[in-house]
Amino acid sequence: MPELDRREFLKLAATLGAALAWGCTPLRPSTSGWRERRDLYPQGVASGDPDEHSVLLWTRRPYADGRTDARLRVEIAEDAAFTRVLATAMARVSAESDWTCRVLVADLQPAGEYWYRFVDADGNGSRIGRTLTAPRRDDPRPARFAFVSCQDICEGALNGYRRMIFEDERAAPAERIGFVLHLGDFVYEVVQYPEQVKDGHRYDRRITFPVKYPKGKKVAKDRFWVPDSLEDYRALYQGYLGNPDLQDARARWPFVAMWDNHEFSWQGWQSIQQFPGTDGLIPAQTLKVAANQVWFEYQPARVLPPGSSLDAFKAPHVIDTPVKAFDDNGLGTEPNNLAAIDSLIAYRSLRWGRHIDLILTDQHSFRSRDPGDREEINPLFEGDTLGFIPEELWKQVDAGRDYANGHPPATLSFGDKHVANYRAGEAAQTVLGARQKAWFLEQLRGATATWKIWGNSLGTPDWRVDPQHLPPALGKYPEGAGYATMSVGDWGSTYHERGEIYDAVRDAGITGFAIVSGDRHSFWAGYAAKDLPPAAFEPVGVTFVGGSLCSPGMAEANEHNIKADDPLRPLYLANAGGGPPQCNANLLLHHGVRAALEYARSGDLARAHAASNPELAPHLSFVDMGGHGYATVRVDADTMTTDFVCIPRPIERSASEDGGPLRYRVRHEVPLWRAGERPHMRQIVLEGDAQLSV
Repeated sequence: MPELDRREFLKLAATLGAALAWGCTPLRPSTSGWRERRDLYPQGVASGDPDEHSVLLWTRRPYADGRTDARLRVEIAEDAAFTRVLATAMARVSAESDWTCRVLVADLQPAGEYWYRFVDADGNGSRIGRTLTAPRRDDPRPARFAFVSCQDICEGALNGYRRMIFEDERAAPAERIGFVLHLGDFVYEVVQYPEQVKDGHRYDRRITFPVKYPKGKKVAKDRFWVPDSLEDYRALYQGYLGNPDLQDARARWPFVAMWDNHEFSWQGWQSIQQFPGTDGLIPAQTLKVAANQVWFEYQPARVLPPGSSLDAFKAPHVIDTPVKAFDDNGLGTEPNNLAAIDSLIAYRSLRWGRHIDLILTDQHSFRSRDPGDREEINPLFEGDTLGFIPEELWKQVDAGRDYANGHPPATLSFGDKHVANYRAGEAAQTVLGARQKAWFLEQLRGATATWKIWGNSLGTPDWRVDPQHLPPALGKYPEGAGYATMSVGDWGSTYHERGEIYDAVRDAGITGFAIVSGDRHSFWAGYAAKDLPPAAFEPVGVTFVGGSLCSPGMAEANEHNIKADDPLRPLYLANAGGGPPQCNANLLLHHGVRAALEYARSGDLARAHAASNPELAPHLSFVDMGGHGYATVRVDADTMTTDFVCIPRPIERSASEDGGPLRYRVRHEVPLWRAGERPHMRQIVLEGDAQLSV
């Protein structure tokens, strides 16, 4: 490469807080004297955010002998035996950065496969990692990646990674995964200690305690502990990265990561915390900065902390200060809030050959307050037993003054209850915030790859149900209230801003628009559409949600929380033929109340499908509220193929190399469509039984 490029990489490495390793010739055998000592590198190795000529490498080598820093040697080779070493470099680790190490390896070949390892001054070495670089921007070959989310190791096992590794090792080289897209909840900051867990179990899961906070604080009426310091967040990541299956996955593939909520705070937004059982908004600017710093220290992500040095994250000085003033987009203008949010900007894009422009957005740092999290709305639902929110009511709450092209109603109504429309003078809810949304739409309009893939932590499909079809015996739903939403809080009920994005896709004539997301602890596949019937249904893309790797989902919670004599139980659970409970919520969301009740009564899926409401969910082709595992995506010039790989409930770590059996493998094929056309999805059950999900 020309010298200018080397200087540019030096600058880039400095902004990323990384040492620079530069490719060299001729290739030569290792002379480091490496001998593996995994115990001295307890969190393993990792790589992340590759481009066509470089990739970030990571490890952690702590010292407990009183020193404050040390030097590690990194080696990068073309073979796992390190007989063809192409680059070496020295990198500093220090107590200041919790002994973590980031190295940017440059001057690599596109679509390359490389091995790397770290060695201390005494020859004690890390495990060996494998990584990959991106193909050239014009590389026409098919591309493949996996996406995952939600790995609460305190109450589950990461058997999904075991299955992913097992299959990838046996795949033809051209069909192997190029990178793993992690869509958040890499850690869960909400933990419990033994005395907080009755009988040591939640549901059928044995709770483990791999995380103990040096400080911590109790929340939610003393039911949980959460971090209360920088060292607490560090202890959280150290505990998670001790997991052998997570370590093996990070050692095999480069990861591309985006945080969700639990990397900072359970119900947090901007730099504000909220907890059940605690009144008010809790200013947490110091913890937001700490969470950002530790994410930077432990994730090899190509992000740019403002003003940070080569060796450590430069944390801004902030003071926990109540955030009382918000701008018109819901962003708290208090200076400490802004400084905490801006301490690390994680939204970014990645190019992978000719066929993938991946655009990642942050769904929590810039979002406005949840408009339903207000006392003013509570009187509407006093005495309600169903738990459904009318779709039109929520659209009024979500859009605020922008509802009906600037004509919001003066009152909000639910049946015979009415309250003043407290949102009539306020701007529409935003998840992205003004600055990030402008960036995102610019990236989307400028994307040139075959497939424009939006990676975000929150699912986009509507949680739509039709309680207007409920028989009176199950509860009274107000006459004329129409369709409802089962859940609010993610993109599925952020109707106004989601509609803005979909309109931008339509207006720009963008094809190959696809969304991959997580957080819902369930598998969903379908279409990205602004409206559903009786409005015009005009999808502009496709959308997928991956099941959690191990965190419990709705199906499991319902099995344990809905009593046998609850009249609403048949909407959510069915015990066909007296067997184990099945997740009837899948039918409720996909086919409607009548289909769910028919299956609960007869156990006959054909009869249930015959009772389907065709207007309810044309946006869905698949939903499994009890699914765990991961998804893979393969794209080429003609087709996007997404496979859902679902494993049994991962309560305990599988003893087998393959991670255990599969529940199902379901494929969704989407041919590329032309501007002005609708996308179409074909579904194939490749293995197992998808039961009530189709």
